[in-house]
Amino acid sequence: MREALGFLTILGGPRAPNPRALRWFPVVGVMVGAAVGSVWWAGGEVLPAFVAAALAVAADAAITGMLHFDGLADTADGLLPHATRERRLKIMRTPEVGAFALVVVVFVIVLRVAALSDRLPDIAIVAAIWCASRTVVAVAPAWLTYVREEGIASTFVTTKTAVWPVLALGPAAGIAIAAIGMPGLAAIGGTALGAMAVLAFARARIGGFTGDVLGAAIVIGETVGLVITAARW
Repeated sequence: MREALGFLTILGGPRAPNPRALRWFPVVGVMVGAAVGSVWWAGGEVLPAFVAAALAVAADAAITGMLHFDGLADTADGLLPHATRERRLKIMRTPEVGAFALVVVVFVIVLRVAALSDRLPDIAIVAAIWCASRTVVAVAPAWLTYVREEGIASTFVTTKTAVWPVLALGPAAGIAIAAIGMPGLAAIGGTALGAMAVLAFARARIGGFTGDVLGAAIVIGETVGLVITAARW
């Protein structure tokens, strides 16, 4: 659990993760989502909806140490332009932020704030979406190849027990349905599909996943889920 916290958030300390940490990813997702949802709800009690939504997005970035947004930026710069596989991996390792990263990250942040500000705060639905995104990421090492010789996510490639976290999608769906009914279930499905789309795109572009790709899958999955919850049902 501490290793999962250390890998996904600023909590837990600088601990090297091992494959067993994957089992706790959904739990960490619920915890982070509940915290973000709480900031959203508390802000909504005293502040305009847009400001409360912006604070919730900021809280998520703070709790995760902006690691997932960094992964989104590196993944956008590496996977979106025309380049060879080797060049893509090299780009994703460089610290510079390119045009693809800038546009994608800004667009995603704006979309997340807009989606949250368009509906009443709901802690449960955020916790369910955050759980679903990390569940997909926890399962990824079981069916995708890690494409680097070494890296932050390299310790996850030795496990096949990663399939177990998928069981968390059931509770996540239950929380979502209890929160806002069938739209909640649609949000969970959209979150999972969004995250899997990023992983599939990475597989087509570089042959598998990296730590940056996992972070990008989390952010994109969550964003898709939030947009669905903001739809006019």
